[in-house]
Amino acid sequence: MNEALNDDLRIALMRIVRRMRFERADDDISDGHLSALFVLWKEGAQTLGSLSEHERVTPPSMNRTVNALVESGLVTRTTSPDDGRKVLIEATDAGLEIARETKRRRAAWFARQLEALPPDERDALAAAAPILRKLADS
Repeated sequence: MNEALNDDLRIALMRIVRRMRFERADDDISDGHLSALFVLWKEGAQTLGSLSEHERVTPPSMNRTVNALVESGLVTRTTSPDDGRKVLIEATDAGLEIARETKRRRAAWFARQLEALPPDERDALAAAAPILRKLADS
């Protein structure tokens, strides 16, 4: 693949993600905090270790994120019913609502953008979607 195409694809993907990040339910919450809320919404309660692994950050960094979310009332820490030594982090109703509303806004924005494209361009994106997912999961 030539360098110009590589740059075009990389820049386009970064700009789409950056633009989509504007669509959020709460402007005061950081991208990292919102990402942790999404994990808790989709995966349920997590230990600090599993949450930091999922987000690919260090446990001390995730601990700072969780502390901020606890202070904001968006997550809670509770003792695991299976192992009293483990602490589970779980999104509160307010945290879940922010995650749900942000997802709704982002999905609506993206759907509007796709609808504005001609059918042949939508078809090209549909064909590229599995390839992009493969790259994202690598």
